[in-house]
Amino acid sequence: MRVLLTGGNGLVGKAIRRVAAELDCDWELDAPSRLELNLSSQAAISEWFGGRRYDAIIHAAARVGGIKANITYPTAFLAENALINTLVIEAARLHDVRNLLFVGSSCMYPKDLEKKLEETDILTAPLEPTNEGYALSKILGARHCSAIASEFGLNYRTVIPCNLYGPDDHFDLEKGHLVASALRKVSMAHSLSLPSVEIWGDGTARREFMYVDDLARFVIDWLPRLEDLPQLINVGVGHDHTVNDYYRIAAEVVGYAGSFEHDISRPAGMRRKLMDVGRSNSLGWQAKTLLDDGMRQAYLGMLQQDAQAARKV
Repeated sequence: MRVLLTGGNGLVGKAIRRVAAELDCDWELDAPSRLELNLSSQAAISEWFGGRRYDAIIHAAARVGGIKANITYPTAFLAENALINTLVIEAARLHDVRNLLFVGSSCMYPKDLEKKLEETDILTAPLEPTNEGYALSKILGARHCSAIASEFGLNYRTVIPCNLYGPDDHFDLEKGHLVASALRKVSMAHSLSLPSVEIWGDGTARREFMYVDDLARFVIDWLPRLEDLPQLINVGVGHDHTVNDYYRIAAEVVGYAGSFEHDISRPAGMRRKLMDVGRSNSLGWQAKTLLDDGMRQAYLGMLQQDAQAARKV
């Protein structure tokens, strides 16, 4: 099976490549870099597809970031991602690619529903303002896939993972999501012997995070049989933790003994974002990586990234 993986150098893309190699998948996998394939260019995409035939596409490319990045660059998170999604999905249809798996995001769900988020909840209430642009781009991509599946009978599906983390994450304070940012901030405080670490908000907001290799296993397992998946499917761990919990575990992993201070003037996002994983569990799938173990692997990945950056200086 010949597969095109977009975003192959991102968090999800690297996990798919890593796990596919570990499982010795019988795939011919193309994972072009941004320099090889500009996903914002219709001409470049058409040229790429014109010379290649694919059995399936995993569309994981996206501009990503945490609360700070989404607030600072809302136009880019909306327009850039919407453009990329539209061009890739439509090119796949026009070039007769029968199978496509679009990687969505839990931010597609409305804010503060006070319940587990089911696939049918999308567009039933307002989105969280701090990442609305990114969310809208993902919803558009998912709806595009649904339209193609309905009109043309193709196996275009959307997987909606909960928040993800792993060794290839963005560990900078500008782009990093909660787990990556917590590891970076705690590591910096530890190395500088700082007495405390600042947490945005009161730390009681709850988040669901999954080790990215677990998502990769789901994708690899189901890509050859997308026709058996529902149009939208949540993939997550099925339980959540407070922001304070993630910082506490980060401190344990790093070995930091300082305290935490809360800045309640800072935005904290949704109070809770826990997905209903009944559909994926009914298929016999469950995430297997424990949070402590996953955060330890993520921390080792951060240290490796830092060492590689230091060697380049």
